[in-house]
Amino acid sequence: MIFLSEKLALTDSETLDEVLECLSENISIETQGACDQKTLFEILVKAASSQDSIENTAKIFKKIPTANDIRYHLDKINNFEELEAKINQALKSRIPTGIKKGCLKIAIDLNLIPYYGKPTNEELPYIYRSQAKSGTCSFYAYATLYVLTKGKRVTLAIRGVRCWDTSVAIITYLLASLSDLKIKVKKLYLDRGFFSTTVIRWLQALDIPFLMPAIRRGKQGGIKQFLKGKKSYKTTYTMTREKDDSVTFDLGIICKYRKGQRGKFGVEYFTYVIHKVKTSLSYIHQDYRKRFGAGRCYRLKNICRIRTNNKNPVLRLLFVGISFLLVNIWINLLWLKISQKRRGGRLIYRKLFGLKQMLAFLSQAVERKYQVVEGIYLPSG
Repeated sequence: MIFLSEKLALTDSETLDEVLECLSENISIETQGACDQKTLFEILVKAASSQDSIENTAKIFKKIPTANDIRYHLDKINNFEELEAKINQALKSRIPTGIKKGCLKIAIDLNLIPYYGKPTNEELPYIYRSQAKSGTCSFYAYATLYVLTKGKRVTLAIRGVRCWDTSVAIITYLLASLSDLKIKVKKLYLDRGFFSTTVIRWLQALDIPFLMPAIRRGKQGGIKQFLKGKKSYKTTYTMTREKDDSVTFDLGIICKYRKGQRGKFGVEYFTYVIHKVKTSLSYIHQDYRKRFGAGRCYRLKNICRIRTNNKNPVLRLLFVGISFLLVNIWINLLWLKISQKRRGGRLIYRKLFGLKQMLAFLSQAVERKYQVVEGIYLPSG
């Protein structure tokens, strides 16, 4: 049981001020008239904290600009590369000091948002094709780089994937963002979507310790020939895609017993590309599952993403960037405000201030400033 002191650690107004300050410091939007930049950011924060659209958010308040006015100003943000750089700058500005500098575990993930319909010439460069999911093979894709350390999973960089981006180019771009933070890679966890000869060769050349699931293609042969026995083991495998496109790597075959999980029994096999990873073979699968902390960050991001039917790639990037930024600010506030110093490391009271609590703080702080509509009136006549 936790006994609470009378000392106030954080208020909803302070939480909103922290978010607005971060946005204002790093992202600028040209505004005019009643729709100043601060008001615009408050509307965006309210929509994100409620998982709502700009249209619905504009309807529930009395004293804010119309949805058309808001969209008019948001349409002024039209430089994808410039916005991406500003979002990454904002992400780095709100990370706990405890993770700056050092040799850390890093994860790179690929997040897909379904795209429906025929893309325009402006949208086409940002459409990513992948396996069918949610009724489509087209997506807006965002590659993200996370740091994983002592319960903190913080987004350090995001890359809006372009149709010409190669997997190697995406990884190189994201890893380059670590240099100004003076972070070195202790171990790199990669999403299975990066499994390819070019990526494996590139990471081997960089001599970075990494762990990545190996995709088992075809009905027989290839990696599937190693799925046998009841004990985990390591082997060497040469993967060949074309005549001059091959790579040799260490392959870990991990055996796990299902024990009736999901109604299945027997041995389940997991295959991993392993390079200079010192983790014991028996712990490889459990170690990689920690990477799903990155997936957890993605799920957290989804509960604070502005909803929209707008297909504008720049606007989509802004909304996704704000959601990742809110998660970073929440983690940073936990570190700075909802914790206490102690011998052996800072004690964080995560249960006192969950992400949904922060979103509720943001929502009610904006509602208190702008009057909420209290009644509906029919048209006269």
